Amino acid sequence: MLQPYIPILILLIFAVFNAILIVGASTLLSNYRPTAVKQAAYESGIPVIGDARERFSVKFYLVAMLFIVFDIETVFMLPWAVAFQQLRELGGVLFLEMLTFVVILGVGYVYLWKRGALQWD
Repeated sequence: MLQPYIPILILLIFAVFNAILIVGASTLLSNYRPTAVKQAAYESGIPVIGDARERFSVKFYLVAMLFIVFDIETVFMLPWAVAFQQLRELGGVLFLEMLTFVVILGVGYVYLWKRGALQWD
């Protein structure tokens, strides 16, 4: 009854053994010597100034979310382009659907632009 699960159990045991082996080997074979310079925070070569728990403006997060939304919307256009090439008999309908989609995106972008969401003040 448990015979079909034996390969999964073997794979699980191999994965755990392999992880332990790799971590152990890297610990034994490494020549890491911690120093104050190595343990200091490093950010593009710029010395650390201030506290890491600094408050950011809400506009920073708003611009980040807008970027993600418009980026995901752009990703949705790639499968549409493939389908548009393959389904030539529905080309007019597919084109109108994408045109509607782009117009809605454009209206949203203009709305955000007029509201000042993209201003970095």
